[in-house]
Amino acid sequence: MKKINETFHPIDMTAWERQPYFYYFTKMLPTGYSMTVEMDITETYEAIKQEGGHFFAAYLYTTLKQLTMQKEFRITTVDGKLGYFDVLHPSFAVLHEDDKTMSNMWIAYADSFAVFSRNYEEDMKQYKNNHGILAKPEEPPANSCMIGMVPWIEFTHYCPIPYAQSDCYFPVIQAGKYFTRHGRRLMPYSITTHHAVADGYHVSAFLDGVQTLLSNPETWINK
Repeated sequence: MKKINETFHPIDMTAWERQPYFYYFTKMLPTGYSMTVEMDITETYEAIKQEGGHFFAAYLYTTLKQLTMQKEFRITTVDGKLGYFDVLHPSFAVLHEDDKTMSNMWIAYADSFAVFSRNYEEDMKQYKNNHGILAKPEEPPANSCMIGMVPWIEFTHYCPIPYAQSDCYFPVIQAGKYFTRHGRRLMPYSITTHHAVADGYHVSAFLDGVQTLLSNPETWINK
């Protein structure tokens, strides 16, 4: 099994600048929200195809890369203690063509796209055809984040609906079917997050960061 980064940092609630907002949006007015934008994936899509790679791996990587830059999106509770992980690992569904069921897959994140892409290729080759809830025999690590794609639907809005309370504040990321407009390749891209840990400013910074990575694949694709 590949080495998994599960480093966790407890938050000092007495010194945390967001403590009153966290209390308000978890105890007084529990609130989450979702935003969907159109991401321009033209440069990354073309670069990945030239390299003979998979765009889905690049989509996962650029999303995770930006998440490592914003700790507000890596906050959860471990053993009753609020804190944040160093990194998040992607968890997503794989479709089985034979019976149209889905299984959960997760991949170990690496800061190097070359390493991450290799992790993706190896795990998909080994596990993607395993049926059942879990494609991999190992359960997803505690610091796994849902980053999925619905490649059959060109949606304008996506909002997952939770049916149980949770002490995990990771975002849910979902992409849709990409399309072309005026010669550019665009993709619906949705983020759903908890207001206790992130405001509109943080989401805006996240979306801008992902777009910057997608527009400049030369900064990461061969590293």
